[in-house]
Amino acid sequence: MRIGAFIVSFVSLFVLCVTAAPQVTTNNAIGDIINLLKIGLVDKINAIITLDTFSTNLISVNFDAKNPLIVELTIDRVVSSAGLNGTVYATFDQTFTTPVVVPILGTKNSGTFGNVKLVQGIEASLDIIPFGVLDLIKTDVYLRAATIKGKLGIPITIEGLKQSNIPTTYNLELS
Repeated sequence: MRIGAFIVSFVSLFVLCVTAAPQVTTNNAIGDIINLLKIGLVDKINAIITLDTFSTNLISVNFDAKNPLIVELTIDRVVSSAGLNGTVYATFDQTFTTPVVVPILGTKNSGTFGNVKLVQGIEASLDIIPFGVLDLIKTDVYLRAATIKGKLGIPITIEGLKQSNIPTTYNLELS
């Protein structure tokens, strides 16, 4: 009888442990808080349009990242879609070979990188230049917090960032 009770208890415990296992879910809590507080991590954007853009629909960009925290942030990768009034005009997935180290309460330029796809094409994208702003419609940032000169730190993925009316400069390099 004791062996039967032991087996039933053991099987019950196993079933309870398996059914109580945590589910893998996407956690957008940090991004949601940043969006709610309207803090924003981008200070300004520079878009560079060349003659090649008219055949490739690719531009180069750089941006100034801002750090509202009292710990250093190091950005390793950014995946973003940007546009205006809910329409996506540009997308990119940039892993920085030299991470962007944003100082405490400071700003840092990302450096210029290419392969930013104009998903609406160059002709439609030229129409948004007079507005002088872009919205981050959905941005995921892979960074490390509390780094020391870009080393070590706590890895954090911030998903679903949104930011509106970021001042944007468009440089036409047609020569």
